[in-house]
Amino acid sequence: MPPFQECSIAICNISYGKRFCVVQPVNLYGCVVGDDVFVGPFVEIQSDVIIGHRCRIQSHSFLCSLTRIGNECFIGHGVMFVNDLFEDGVPNADSTKWRGAHIGNNVSIGSNATILPVHICDKVVIGAGSVVTKDILESGIYAGNPARKIRDL
Repeated sequence: MPPFQECSIAICNISYGKRFCVVQPVNLYGCVVGDDVFVGPFVEIQSDVIIGHRCRIQSHSFLCSLTRIGNECFIGHGVMFVNDLFEDGVPNADSTKWRGAHIGNNVSIGSNATILPVHICDKVVIGAGSVVTKDILESGIYAGNPARKIRDL
């Protein structure tokens, strides 16, 4: 049997602003984080992710490559971002075919939501457990699977 490769929890090659607060253990690598950002424990933020100012990323969330988060956003516990839609029925090893989610300013995403590679405009609330499969172009509160607008803000 070949020897196993040891994995470690790390903060590696990141750029961050003032008053960045992180609760370990986390995996943060190759990302850009703005001022006054909080990242809770057991969060993974991959390379080529950009997080704006005054955001809060709660525990157990996963922000995959190409994700963009605006300013003053809240990402609840266990939120999962997706950049590969398995269009050929298997994970795509070709990262040039991945697409990222783009989240506007003042967006709150409830716990255990799943965000596919979509655009979400400013001033949106995504309900807990929702699955966002299409762009959200109008502010409001969205919930369900697939997420649909349930009311204005």
